[in-house]
Amino acid sequence: MPDPQQPWYSPGPPQQPVPGNPYASEGGDPQGGPQPGPGYGPPPGPGFGSPSEPPPGRRRFGRGPVVAAVVALVLVVVAGGVYALSDQWRDEPAKPVAKESPSPSGSAPPSGTPAAGGPELSHIPTTKEVAAARKPGESAAWIVDDRTDIPQQINKVHDLWIVGDTAVQALHRKVTAYRLSDGAEVWNVDLPSSVCETPANPTPDGKVVVFHHERPDNERGNQCNRMRMIDLKTGKQGWHKELDEPGDRDNTFIVHSAISGDVLSVARNMQAITYRMGDGSKLYEIPRENRNKCVPDDVAGGAARLLVTSNCMIAIDRSKNYGHVRELDPRTGKVLWRYRLKTGWSFGSLISMDPVVFTSYNNEDSATDWRITVLDPGGKHRVTFDARGKGFQECGGDGSGGDIQPCRGAGVDKGLIMLGGSQQVGAYDVKTGTFLWGIKSDELRRLYPLRAEDGTSMLIYEAAGSRSPGRTFLMGPRGAGTETNVVRHPVATAPWEYEMSMGHTAYVGGRLVLTSTIVSGDENRKPVREARILSFAPAAP
Repeated sequence: MPDPQQPWYSPGPPQQPVPGNPYASEGGDPQGGPQPGPGYGPPPGPGFGSPSEPPPGRRRFGRGPVVAAVVALVLVVVAGGVYALSDQWRDEPAKPVAKESPSPSGSAPPSGTPAAGGPELSHIPTTKEVAAARKPGESAAWIVDDRTDIPQQINKVHDLWIVGDTAVQALHRKVTAYRLSDGAEVWNVDLPSSVCETPANPTPDGKVVVFHHERPDNERGNQCNRMRMIDLKTGKQGWHKELDEPGDRDNTFIVHSAISGDVLSVARNMQAITYRMGDGSKLYEIPRENRNKCVPDDVAGGAARLLVTSNCMIAIDRSKNYGHVRELDPRTGKVLWRYRLKTGWSFGSLISMDPVVFTSYNNEDSATDWRITVLDPGGKHRVTFDARGKGFQECGGDGSGGDIQPCRGAGVDKGLIMLGGSQQVGAYDVKTGTFLWGIKSDELRRLYPLRAEDGTSMLIYEAAGSRSPGRTFLMGPRGAGTETNVVRHPVATAPWEYEMSMGHTAYVGGRLVLTSTIVSGDENRKPVREARILSFAPAAP
């Protein structure tokens, strides 16, 4: 029987395999729980029984502006400290390079000097400097230092798109494409005002619509109501128009968007509408339902599917309200199926579009009381389960950052529901909701599942510590001590990788791409300047 207190790795000399799995002694998931009927039939139960000790201090990040909460969480993580994986990765922390002059190739970069009256800043190394400092066994890496002037505030870094051989992303007033092989800038598009919303996915041929503010300033009352189509393969701009229908055009502050095939869907101010991606022309309005009590509040896309979530406001008492989700034919608006959540529960975040897997939360305890639900292809309930007993928090503990899609820190692949978080990662069976296996860490290290391998194992990204790098490794049901390192990230980029530990991740063709989700424009308040983007791949032999 394995020791349940044994961490999945230990500091010190090279680790020995830990027999079994730290989760093994906890037993399987509790069984039972009410089963809902199809469509608008009997609503589903909230899932299985609540664990005796839910995770402390969890906050739901699934709706609305959450900048203050995200910043607070970042500060807690930084203040708490994060420890190295092992002595072999702890002995040589990355050293910042002075801003005045880069170090000669192959030499250790000297420490930076503090700015007058402010904390020490650091020079972001070039990709060439990172390559020169790479040690045997470490991955190849490239790093981008974006010198674009951004406001002295917390700025959102928007969705990460992988299109062809480029990684594309929007920050402030610019959309930029970087070449995956070396991080070189391929193109950029300057916008007249800051980007305020982006869809999670582009069209199959690489087009997207970004939303930017009405005015170039950052003052309050700036509407998020300008749409602009961009071809992510070339950077060429297409149609652009004002989002002025339906609803009150003077109340467009929070906008949610999604792309389904060649259809753009937009939800705002309790209204939803669709447009043709080709020319921006209006297709149809997505109606309210249940005598206007169920109002659209978000949309999700991907491939040629469109999901619309609604908040059914039955009474002032939140315990009497409920969430609702339907799938529409993107081109016609025809409802393919409807699913109503249990009274008192709302739709949280979408983990997967195919199959549909999502979180839901209790309206009276949105901070800690949540479940995961799986639907079959016809929108009927398959299973609802509670992942809190294993220490998981909704989509890695930070929800979806405002939109329901994507929900970072979770995914579905090859029959596995993959969940990550600040100290654990694990897999559930998508058909039954049964817990299959997982690993825990005693150290505060964020673990991101990237994809499933052979239906039983997972490729996992372990984020960097404050002075030790992350890694990409393969882990399966055999448990702790049996992981296989796939990519060992370089020490030289550890401080900048650490700054991205709550960020966007993409894994394509054996390459991991990382960016932050927020970037501060006030360098005088940060001891380490933030890199724009980082990427790691196995070094060529």
